[in-house]
Amino acid sequence: MIDPEAPGAAVTDDELRRLRSHAEVALPAFLVDLERLVGIDCGSYTKAGVDEIGRWVAERMRHVGGVVESHPHDSLGDTVVGRWMGDTDASRRVLLIGHMDTVFDPGTARARPFRIEDGVARGPGVTDMKAGLLAGLYAIDALSHVAGGVPLSRLAFVANPDEEIGSPTSTPHIRELAADADVCLVLECARANGDIVSSRKGILDARITIGGRAAHAGVEPEKGRSAIAAAADLVTRLHGLNGRWAGVTVNVGLVRGGTRPNVVAERCELEVDVRARTRADLEAAEAEIGGLLASLAVPDTTASLETMARWWPMEKLPAAGRLVDHAVALGRRLGFSLRDAATGGASDANTTAGMGVPTIDGLGPVGGNDHSPAEYLEVDSIVPRTTLLAALLLAIARDPAMPAAAA
Repeated sequence: MIDPEAPGAAVTDDELRRLRSHAEVALPAFLVDLERLVGIDCGSYTKAGVDEIGRWVAERMRHVGGVVESHPHDSLGDTVVGRWMGDTDASRRVLLIGHMDTVFDPGTARARPFRIEDGVARGPGVTDMKAGLLAGLYAIDALSHVAGGVPLSRLAFVANPDEEIGSPTSTPHIRELAADADVCLVLECARANGDIVSSRKGILDARITIGGRAAHAGVEPEKGRSAIAAAADLVTRLHGLNGRWAGVTVNVGLVRGGTRPNVVAERCELEVDVRARTRADLEAAEAEIGGLLASLAVPDTTASLETMARWWPMEKLPAAGRLVDHAVALGRRLGFSLRDAATGGASDANTTAGMGVPTIDGLGPVGGNDHSPAEYLEVDSIVPRTTLLAALLLAIARDPAMPAAAA
């Protein structure tokens, strides 16, 4: 006898079969939609293209029963939010997040048009993340048909216009919806080997500004205090922090300083990327960097740190482990093995997990080589991954072991 509280067990075999059947019938339409979305130039700073995607997504959300609102922005794309208010007796509130923007410049869609060859789809944004965006919409449609509606007290879906540049305008909307969500599912593509993502490193993007004293480098260099010399020593010590804590990386990726070869440099800037698996380690690394800035190698120079952006780590919370167990069990019943993995890159999952919301990511179809001309999507993964997403929503709705946000 199957334990009804076992991961995935609350979804019946018949429901799985019907969800998959719905996804199979819808696959040709999915591919038509995918070609349309990939054919629109929608880099993060191409507002017209991102908003064209947004209008299409909004209409599709309405088509599958959602109530939609758009949050406009002057220079970046508008954030689109769909809401489905479901079963009044249900207690679960789920947040889905997918993004509409890509990293590609205008003209890329025409230069590298959508195509499918030998079961592999290609084109800018095909897997990062047009396929995941569509998987969310098609999963909601399948769930509505099989379950007679959305079996949750609330399902919200944020279509993010600026994820590739750190979600500056969409994050407030994500945080507002996540504040009372029980679960968040992020629709980035699965890893190339099919893994979903249960943890991501946190990131601190910082700018360090070093101040010195200008002087003539040939006539009276002794009057100068070289900010570049201080920066050179500091770069070495910053990189020396690698390995101090397990999984922590520190990289000075950009150095900018000085004015002319015959002038002792008065100013130098470093742009630094710091990543860590846990919040405690990220805070410890930041504190250590602060200590380095207080002891520069060149006397009478100063240094200050400005936080450009910060994403707390997506740590695998206990309830997120329960979500992984559901996904693994449902994947097995659908005929494929599934594992969860950690990655060093950040996504909107860092925002929600950093707020304490159980979150898993990588729930889109399988693909890889993101941000490159070689980006690809495995077409055969669309149906099983869309089915998995729909079934996972159903399992969450029926799982009494999942903690509620208000608990």
